[in-house]
Amino acid sequence: MNLMDLDSIDALLQRPSVLTHQIGDRLHIHNSRQPIFTMEGIDMAAASAVLFLLGWLPEKANHPEEPCLILNKRSAGVRQAGDLCCPGGRVSPRLDAGLATLLRLPMLPLARWVFWPAWRKRRPYNVKWLRLLLATGLRESVEEMRLNPFGLKFLGPLPPQHLVMFQRVIYPMVIWITRQKRFYPNWEVEKIVCIPLRDLFNPAQYARYRLRIETPSAAENVNTFPCFRYEKDDQTEILWGATFRITMVFLNYVFGFSPPDMDSLPEIRGHLSRTYHSPTP
Repeated sequence: MNLMDLDSIDALLQRPSVLTHQIGDRLHIHNSRQPIFTMEGIDMAAASAVLFLLGWLPEKANHPEEPCLILNKRSAGVRQAGDLCCPGGRVSPRLDAGLATLLRLPMLPLARWVFWPAWRKRRPYNVKWLRLLLATGLRESVEEMRLNPFGLKFLGPLPPQHLVMFQRVIYPMVIWITRQKRFYPNWEVEKIVCIPLRDLFNPAQYARYRLRIETPSAAENVNTFPCFRYEKDDQTEILWGATFRITMVFLNYVFGFSPPDMDSLPEIRGHLSRTYHSPTP
């Protein structure tokens, strides 16, 4: 789709019911053109599911009430410490298959999804995979941030992201939080970071992230990635990697937005130590 003009985006961001309707419709259109799953289903050993959480958070000092992208910042006790990520994790086949049966209940988000009847009718081979992955994302989010599974609106899936470094396939599920305003991170999460959706349309907040990456052999690789910088309370958070890619797909699908060309962006530098791929003892 073509990029929406900023006035239209601003008007949309002020009307939560219209915004969620637009998100759901756009995701359904794209998923109809390019199905999320193949007939073979998913590779259970490599599959992870995350929740791409959106919500209308209350007004705080110097920050108006507005829709936000809600992310976890990984703690030092887990791999990829310090990264911003969507809550979620690896599929636990037996546990999540059992939890998936509960998603038939009418008070849970999948049963209330407006496009669920169409999926069940036209894509019966997709049904169990979608239910399983949503169960995984919900289970992990309850553990990581005490997300209330009864106060959610499911808006649809996004395309999977393949991670070569970790041999993982991430399946994002877009969720709108209807009631919850506070979250309680567990030991895996340093803090919750809420990025206003409005900020994601500001080209000045994008950059090239030049990273020195240490390897187990003590050698260093240098790679450059597109990223988004979010500044609040004199702290800067960097959104990059798979979570950045998921966010850009969402913005493109729903609003027609793409980030500026990386070659035109200012450069910021970072460093990943050898402990990045393993938790700190």
